[in-house]
Amino acid sequence: MKEYRLGRMETRFADIIWAKEPLSTRELVSACEKELGWKRTTTYTVLKKLCERGLFRIDNSTVTSMVPRESVRKAESRDFVELHFGGSLPAFLNAFTDGRRLTEEEAASLRKMIEEYEEGGRA
Repeated sequence: MKEYRLGRMETRFADIIWAKEPLSTRELVSACEKELGWKRTTTYTVLKKLCERGLFRIDNSTVTSMVPRESVRKAESRDFVELHFGGSLPAFLNAFTDGRRLTEEEAASLRKMIEEYEEGGRA
């Protein structure tokens, strides 16, 4: 998979596109000015960078995504667990849940996911 690691502001920018796409470059500039406080030049600079990385494209002044938000989130999550927990999902879950109890719904959801993965039903 390509490199889809995004910085915090790139993520906020990408979220604007994913939430409103397809949108015109004019609409994107307006949204970024309102939501991020960016000038037009900043918006175009970041858009160009993310287009070069293959996340978005501009066609006839219309911005659309080339990669779904979920694909980027999955890649970032896997990178995070690998970097901070040596790739160990149990170590991540232990750190994440430390000091807090799971609700019955959360526990049931996790059990269901584990069962699905054990059966080879998800990849």
